[in-house]
Formats: sequence, C-alpha cells, structure tokens
Amino acid sequence: MQKVNWIAVFVVWLAAGSLVAQTGSQTVNTKGVAPLDAQREKHALQVLLKIAEELVIPAVDAMPADKFGFAPTDGEFKGVRTFGQIVKHLSATNHILAAAALAEDPPPDSGDEVGPDTVRTKAEILTYLKSSFVHLSKAVEAIGQDTPLNPSPISPLKRDVATRSALIVESLMHAADHYGQMVEYLRMNGVVPPASRP
Repeated sequence: MQKVNWIAVFVVWLAAGSLVAQTGSQTVNTKGVAPLDAQREKHALQVLLKIAEELVIPAVDAMPADKFGFAPTDGEFKGVRTFGQIVKHLSATNHILAAAALAEDPPPDSGDEVGPDTVRTKAEILTYLKSSFVHLSKAVEAIGQDTPLNPSPISPLKRDVATRSALIVESLMHAADHYGQMVEYLRMNGVVPPASRP
C-alpha cells in the first residue's frame, strides 16, 4: 500500500510539473530538480506504467476465474461493478485515453468504458487488460512528438489543455483507483493481493 501512495504523490507531482512547463508563465523553483523535458517525462511515465502493470496484472490473475462475477452485496454496494467488469472498465479506459494521446479514434469496442461484450472469460479479460497497457506504452513513446491529440470523450481535459503526458497520468490515476477496489474484492474472497504477500 505504501508503494501505491508514493505512486499517487509522484503522479500528481509529474502532472503539476507538466502543466507548469506548458503554461510557461509561472515561475517554479527547480533547484535540485531535473529539468523537465520530453525524454525525462517519457522515462518517468514508463517507470510508473511498469509499476502499475506489476500491481494490476498479478492482482487480476490472482482472482479465481469463478470469482470474476463477484460483486459485494453487504453494506452500500448496490449496483457496483463485478470484479471482471472493473477490469474491463479499467482496460477500456486505458485504450480510450491512449487512443486520444496517439490521435486515434477511440476503439469502437471500448463500449463507452465498459469494454467489448465478447470479452468474458478470465483469460480474455487478462488479454484485454494487457493489450491496454501495451496501448498506453505506445502513447508514452509518443511523448515529445509534434503531432496533434484527439479529444477524449471521457477525459475532463479539453483539447486546449490536454497533453500526452496528462492523458497518461489520468489513466494511471484511474488504474490506481481501481487497483484499490480490486484489492478489496480479492480480500473479500480470501485472496491476498500479490503485492501484499511476503
């Protein structure tokens, strides 16, 4: 859990630095801080993306296949997504935000953040999840390119403020949020998340 907290702090710091670098009108004390440039942003986001993958993919794989339809029912959980739906939603969002960062149209099968209807089994969901991280990795590689972005239908960032870095940071924040939800679902089913194992 400590690792996730540091990731969140670093993601917020990176997003703030990216915003300041783009506005150019604000003064920031950069003493002792590496200068912000496309290569450094790319490298930092590659590191964070790898950490997200190493947390999320093993957590999804740890859930037994027969529990992908699990959703809590005790307490205030009416209408929440099942475990499998969470993973498909996270994956579809990754694809949509990566597409925007790469100036692509949103994938037609992303289903407005719910993912393809044809993806149902644990194996299919894991494959879809992994492909979404590959798509995000391509978006990270495009940082520094002088090509336009597509507006994302799901991002609060409009065309005039969106950047590749910001869209990737948005996807990482989203993944961290749902990783926490997955951890709860795993523990409710007696599964210790891989990142929490000794």
